[in-house]
Amino acid sequence: MSQDKIQMPSGMGGLVRYFDEYKSKIVFKPGHVILLCVIVILIMTFLYIYGNRLLGL
Repeated sequence: MSQDKIQMPSGMGGLVRYFDEYKSKIVFKPGHVILLCVIVILIMTFLYIYGNRLLGL
């Protein structure tokens, strides 16, 4: 009967370990992300102001 027991893995308090060995091939610097956000904001503002005239709506 003692051989039929199921052993549960030792608990880690619900923590999951992720290893830092994975390196992405695409790396963005923080300055590039900020610049991209500013460009998107400028395009959206331009389209909001002049979009109806340009697209003929």
